[in-house]
Amino acid sequence: MYAIIETGGKQYRVENGDKITVEKLKAAEGEKVVFDKVLVVGDGADAKVGAPYVDGSTVEGKVIETGKGKKVVIFKYKAKKDYRKKQGHRQPYTLVEITAIDGDKTVTKKVEEAPKKAKPAAKKAEPAKKEAPAAKKEPAKKTEEKAAAKKAEPAEKKEAPKKAEPAKKAEPAEKEAKAEEKKPAKKPSLKSMKKAQLIEFAKENNIELDEKATNAVMIETIEAALK
Repeated sequence: MYAIIETGGKQYRVENGDKITVEKLKAAEGEKVVFDKVLVVGDGADAKVGAPYVDGSTVEGKVIETGKGKKVVIFKYKAKKDYRKKQGHRQPYTLVEITAIDGDKTVTKKVEEAPKKAKPAAKKAEPAKKEAPAAKKEPAKKTEEKAAAKKAEPAEKKEAPKKAEPAKKAEPAEKEAKAEEKKPAKKPSLKSMKKAQLIEFAKENNIELDEKATNAVMIETIEAALK
């Protein structure tokens, strides 16, 4: 059997033997207290629901202790106003043990189920390791010979470094020199030259020029002579 009671503005679900912490009551330690505001009482389909309280239904209890809860710090401040206020508060409470519900003092035993331990998985029998047939086993001498051959391979590779072929490397340089000789000489851009440069170019190429002539006339004379 259980009941839902109201005290101190809060509701509590209780059974016989339960210990609940409620708001402070005006009762000393060891005194009997009665809660007459019962919202629900009974068990299963026989439970009575009040509107709001069940008429004539009461829950009795015994005060075990009266004390204060953990401290709560309240801090207030106002920015840029030099206002700071700090205070603490411990809410008083009363610890009550429920002794009877509607005169019924039978205590329902609560069976505490032990946590189920996982059963260890059965160890699988390890299959017996198959022994390799004796015929497949290589003699110790052969294994030693193979190991020695593997070690000797890198030494042989190091002994025979690749020789550079100078003849092949020299070929591209000779080809480039021959190609440059075969390339025709590029004609200078006469139009970009100044008057002094045109006169020097004409003297180098043995071309007769009128030094008092204009650049255009000099260019025509040079082009005609080069053809």
